[in-house]
Amino acid sequence: MWGVETNDLTKEYRLGFWGRRRKLALDRLTLRVEQGEIFGLLGPNGAGKTTTLKLLLRLIFPTSGTARVLGRPLDDVSMHNRIGYLPENPCFYDHLTAREFLTYAANLFGIRAPLRGRRVQHLLERVGLAESEGVAIRKFSKGMVQRLGIAQALVNDPDLIFLDEPMSGLDPIGRREVRDLIVELRREGKTVVFSTHILPDAEALCDRVAVLSRGRLQGCGELRQLLSGEIAGTEITLEAPTPEVLQVAELYARSLVRTGERLRFDVPPEFDVEAVLEALLRARAKIISLNPIKKSLEDYFLARVNAAPAQAGEAVRAEIRMPQ
Repeated sequence: MWGVETNDLTKEYRLGFWGRRRKLALDRLTLRVEQGEIFGLLGPNGAGKTTTLKLLLRLIFPTSGTARVLGRPLDDVSMHNRIGYLPENPCFYDHLTAREFLTYAANLFGIRAPLRGRRVQHLLERVGLAESEGVAIRKFSKGMVQRLGIAQALVNDPDLIFLDEPMSGLDPIGRREVRDLIVELRREGKTVVFSTHILPDAEALCDRVAVLSRGRLQGCGELRQLLSGEIAGTEITLEAPTPEVLQVAELYARSLVRTGERLRFDVPPEFDVEAVLEALLRARAKIISLNPIKKSLEDYFLARVNAAPAQAGEAVRAEIRMPQ
């Protein structure tokens, strides 16, 4: 059973007074999310990430296509007991304290005392709000509201968690804590689907990613496979290069960067690195380091986003792997 399964999921909005103009927010999205993995939805603003999550949560309704969450169709509201959700811009009752709000959320799920009190206390400690549990939410910073939103998404101990831009408003320490929390959730066997445009967070966390652009799926796959195969060049660092060494470096370098007495430059993949090294050694260069430049998630992301859109009638589909 898949954690999430979509087939040609499409959302179209009608704009203008008479609804004559149409905007395609999501175009025939087909992908699968395995249970127990961290799955990242990547894309620029307006790519369709939030639309996808809202469709899966039945906060909006698809124009066409189908989807299943935890093996159940979207109109089966009973599966909402097993999912958690952090919206992109959480807005809570600002007169309540953090403890009061989480207690209220737990009541909505029918969690009774004393389990309710233990779970609320555990979540406050887990997201770093234990010392602020009695403070009114209106006095919270944006980062604190974000932490509270993550806590409420976990209040029912869900099997599947949807997080829409979970790192928004967090300082570097808070981002690291949230990243550690997401990894802990995976260790507990939970499935996490989150959207983000912060690529380092996705690269550090995700098992698989999907890149959306203009409402279409432009690429999807396992992160290790997407980034492992291609070498973008070789970085060479030299110590105190002489004019003769500089002449050799300029013949092969894609760019030259001088920092103090050191020179760093990139050799494009079309050049033979061994031949470059031989030429540098003949010029009596002092080579400090030699590092392959591997393809990054940012490179993959930009290549997919900037790629020409698929032709009309061509749906891009995610690579499907059977669950274990």
